[in-house]
Parts: sequence; structure tokens; C-alpha cells
Amino acid sequence: MALKILDSCINCDMCDPECPNDAITLGEKVYEIDPDKCTECVGHYDKPTCVSVCPIDCVKPDADHVESEDDLLAKFLKIHG
Repeated sequence: MALKILDSCINCDMCDPECPNDAITLGEKVYEIDPDKCTECVGHYDKPTCVSVCPIDCVKPDADHVESEDDLLAKFLKIHG
């Protein structure tokens, strides 16, 4: 499933440069994750780097965008070829 950044985000700028899919951008108030680009780092890393670098633990699974690991891998292949 894609990830989302909660409103408790402090805009520390740690997650954006770590995303290998360029799925993270600064929104109106906090950083946001584009669910069409988020693969939870499947195809790149063992676990999502945005989760690993977030100092306040505000990156969580997005229940509105549930995907299997196979779906995430297919999305990775579509994005990166």
C-alpha cells in the first residue's frame, strides 16, 4: 500500500530527497506522497526510506491506497522500466 504523511509533519526536509521515485513533494502545509508514484521503496530498498529517516514517525500506511507487494513491484517496473 502507498504511504502518507500525517498532518503532524514538521517539514524537516528529510524524506523528500530520500524518495527514489520522486513521490514526495511539499504540499500546502506538509509534505505529501503521490500514491501513484509510491512503491514503499519496493524495487529499491528493503523498507521505505521515508519511514526510516522521519524523526517524528509521521509516515504511515495509506488505507485508501492498499496494494500488494506484487502491485508495488509492478508499479516500480512501470516507473523505472
